[in-house]
Amino acid sequence: MISIMTSFRTFRFTFLFAFLVFCNSCKNETQKATEPSSEKIQSWENSAAVKDSVKNILFYGNSLTAGYGLDSDEAFPALIQQKLDSLNLDYKVINAGLSGETTAGGLGRLDWILKQPVSIFILELGANDGLRGVPLDETRKNLQSIIDKVRQKDPETNIILAGMQLPPNIGREYTAEFKEIYPSLAEKNDLYLIPFLLEDVAGKPDLNQGDGIHPTAEGQKIVARNVWEILREVISE
Repeated sequence: MISIMTSFRTFRFTFLFAFLVFCNSCKNETQKATEPSSEKIQSWENSAAVKDSVKNILFYGNSLTAGYGLDSDEAFPALIQQKLDSLNLDYKVINAGLSGETTAGGLGRLDWILKQPVSIFILELGANDGLRGVPLDETRKNLQSIIDKVRQKDPETNIILAGMQLPPNIGREYTAEFKEIYPSLAEKNDLYLIPFLLEDVAGKPDLNQGDGIHPTAEGQKIVARNVWEILREVISE
């Protein structure tokens, strides 16, 4: 009888232990499901933890920068890192691209992003504003505020502004004024300018995914080339 009771206690303890482990696992999985941005945040934090001798190049943008629909190593910031590594240049690329990001959203999360030192800040925002018909004055104001905050944080940070254009079906006057935002801001603030980030990619079906907006892996290679044309000038100086 004592043997039976001992076996029962052992079984009950084992069962309760297994149940608690299972519940804890479920809790962890639920927490992961309710915090979809935690992996993205952790990735940025890990990217920022680099040696003091390495300078950070921060790509701040939307789904184009994030590499929507592709593996992370196919996005143009990752291709830039490969280029830098091949030249033995001590720079660390941080991809802070966020799909769906607008200039207002970018301005809102900027303080957190700038907690890390940034040597070169590449600003790629505005396309989602245009696609949503955001007033142009608002887009311009938000981009200017981002530029101001970056310089207030560190006047030595070099800023590269990535120029964007919109499809003509949105409206001739709106698209023309939108296109002009970037060179005018670059001139006003004495910034480096990528005239059009998607040069030789936009409008070409074989270089874009099914949505006709986001570049394929091959398209990203061309985007990386467009970025490198300007970035190498900054690095060489």
